[in-house]
Amino acid sequence: MPGLVLCCGAAVVTLVGQQLVPAVSPLLVAIVLGAVVANVIGGRGGFDEAVAPGVQIASRRLLRLGVVLLGLQLSVADIAGLGWPVLVGVLIVVAGGIAATLLAGRLLGVSRTQSLLIACGFSICGAAAVAGAEGVLRRRSSDETATAVALVVAYGTAMIAVLPAASALLGLDATSAGIWAGASVHEVAQVIATAGIIGEPALKVAVVVKLARVLLLAPVLAAISIGQRGGRTAAAGKQPLVPLFVVGFLAAVVVRSLGILSAPVLQLASLLQTGLLAAAMFALGTSLHLSVLRRAGVRPVLLGLIATVVVGGLGLLTCRLA
Repeated sequence: MPGLVLCCGAAVVTLVGQQLVPAVSPLLVAIVLGAVVANVIGGRGGFDEAVAPGVQIASRRLLRLGVVLLGLQLSVADIAGLGWPVLVGVLIVVAGGIAATLLAGRLLGVSRTQSLLIACGFSICGAAAVAGAEGVLRRRSSDETATAVALVVAYGTAMIAVLPAASALLGLDATSAGIWAGASVHEVAQVIATAGIIGEPALKVAVVVKLARVLLLAPVLAAISIGQRGGRTAAAGKQPLVPLFVVGFLAAVVVRSLGILSAPVLQLASLLQTGLLAAAMFALGTSLHLSVLRRAGVRPVLLGLIATVVVGGLGLLTCRLA
């Protein structure tokens, strides 16, 4: 209970902060807040032992509930309206980004798990994808998860400033720049911030393109889960072929596409989803100790840079295809 209260309380703080300063992302604030609490307070006796069980529940179960509700932001009609070139480009970004990151990680000597977490976070939807991938991996390290989240925050935040400037230098119109932002920037919140700088036309298209990438979270996590069944152990045999929350995510997309939910219900679901993800992001942030980054070394940081460049380049290709 102490850990759950702490995480949910932090989520409420970030949601209130968003109401006061709409440009501030509650998910990013939650991650930073969790890291601050862990590094400033976490070192004091008894803190970790008191809250660890609840924090673990928040980082796993609340995250999965949030991912399910995230599906209510997507409809098949919205995605189809982008046109096939953009949809093909989104597939190229996700598949190419993951493949290139895994290859680069192997060449750099980064562990397979760390490379996979970074690949999912940078290619799909940031910290939520990192946490989702971590949730279906049998062999994982909290340090590797925290490192991947930290890199997503660092590089994604940098793109908020870099991508609008690069779009101007390339002479892209607002719509094209929005497609580039939606196809390249890591976090949904970071996409909104980036496209918002470019303009309203960019913001509208960027969000839909980004959510199309989010939709691919389900098949990617399902593929990872299936891959985990490669080992013929008793524990593996007890795992579901496709995680239940992945099925729930797809079901939520179908429900949204049917148009049976009213606007107030969707707004409430969006608020609840943001709150759940904020609580989960805070929980992840509490594992982000400075010592983790020091132990990670240069190689994961370099891998994050490579992943950002690859995904950004593939996103620009998507823009050109459109």
